[in-house]
Amino acid sequence: MDDVSLMKRVDTKFSVHKNILPDLLKNLINDYQILEIGENRLMTYSSTYFDTPELSCYKDHHNSRVNRIKIRIRNYVESGIYFLEIKKKTNQGNTLKKRIDVNNMADISNEKSLRFINKNTSFNETLIATLTNGFNRFTLVNIERNERVTIDTNIAYNGIEAYPNLAIIELKQSKLDRSAPLFDALRKMHVTPNSISKYCIGMATLNPELKQNNFKRKISALNKLSA
Repeated sequence: MDDVSLMKRVDTKFSVHKNILPDLLKNLINDYQILEIGENRLMTYSSTYFDTPELSCYKDHHNSRVNRIKIRIRNYVESGIYFLEIKKKTNQGNTLKKRIDVNNMADISNEKSLRFINKNTSFNETLIATLTNGFNRFTLVNIERNERVTIDTNIAYNGIEAYPNLAIIELKQSKLDRSAPLFDALRKMHVTPNSISKYCIGMATLNPELKQNNFKRKISALNKLSA
């Protein structure tokens, strides 16, 4: 797995009804192996997202700013570890992820965390917790290529289940390659890429007063998909 950690990568996301997953996995069985840690294949993730009081991270994404970031503390539950993570989306379409280990979900304001945030963002104000989310994930690692696929289900925001039939598939590559087996398998199932941010969709869903014109079509599509 170390070879495909892909902290600098290109992400391609797909939103699907989870009932297509069995057929999809059958079509991928010769190209990918499922990641197993200990005896676990289905992992539990829990995240707390942080933003400025003005919600700069949310607004930058909503306004389609090409250079934008997300800040979160993520608990990899089965492993019992926590990371403070900063994800940057660049104007070249790359995702850059940096992280440091922390002790718990609230460990945002100690000296180590603040130094990490100051080094990797332009924020100098106090960050606030704005959203929690949880989901289950299994990960596929390509046998021959430097890529991996994550499939997330059972998504919840602030402890409330959201979009119960939704699965979010994400292909992570060192550079975009549409010849990847996942692209081919989903194309045959008439599934096309659909960029989605769990953070922004969660914020828009739970806070209808927020500006969200650019997310309404995606939220409507997710509601139909998950019905």
